[in-house]
Amino acid sequence: MRPLRGCRGRGIVVRTVALCLAAGWALQTPGGVSLVVPQPNINATVAQNILLSVEYSCRGVATVEWKHVSTWGTTKIVEWKSGNYVNVSTVYKDRVTTFENGSIQLLNVGMRDAGYYFITVTEEHGTSTYGTIIVNVYEIIYEDLHFVAVLFVFLAAVSAILVCFMWLCNKSLRLFQKKMTHKLTGLETLTNVFTVNVQCSHFCNASPPASIASFQESNPASMRS
Repeated sequence: MRPLRGCRGRGIVVRTVALCLAAGWALQTPGGVSLVVPQPNINATVAQNILLSVEYSCRGVATVEWKHVSTWGTTKIVEWKSGNYVNVSTVYKDRVTTFENGSIQLLNVGMRDAGYYFITVTEEHGTSTYGTIIVNVYEIIYEDLHFVAVLFVFLAAVSAILVCFMWLCNKSLRLFQKKMTHKLTGLETLTNVFTVNVQCSHFCNASPPASIASFQESNPASMRS
């Protein structure tokens, strides 16, 4: 006797439901931990705050650990157990904020903060999972048009001030040269006048020649008249 088609269909449905329940039970049994890293690459600039975002799930309480690996070596950042303890490295003290989902936030990053960030999530039964985030840190490059405009105006103002200062210096120098020339001309005139006066005084005070003296002695009457 052949089985009915309806019974065969119900058997398939029962087996499917059984498989789903088995899979769900396997996920809920101890030893299952998952980790999702939504942004594995982060680009940041100096002095910026960055969020290393992850999301983990497990049965029970897990231990989360973050490490930083770069050309300067490997540094442990933080390790914590939800609701139990939080151990932050001395290097990152006051720079790290932890979150319940396993994420951390780094404050005021620098060039030395670039590199690889490894997260390890270990559940209480010993099963672990890992994740990696690459962080690139760049120097601040001023490409803002507002900054460029302000810098241009500042340089133009400085240039204008320098041009005015040079013009004033040139004008003052010319006035000084003109006054000095006028003084030198007056001094030269006074020198010439003084020279003439000296020459006249010397001529008037000098004794008359011998011929004039003998004439005066021989003709005193004419000299009186």
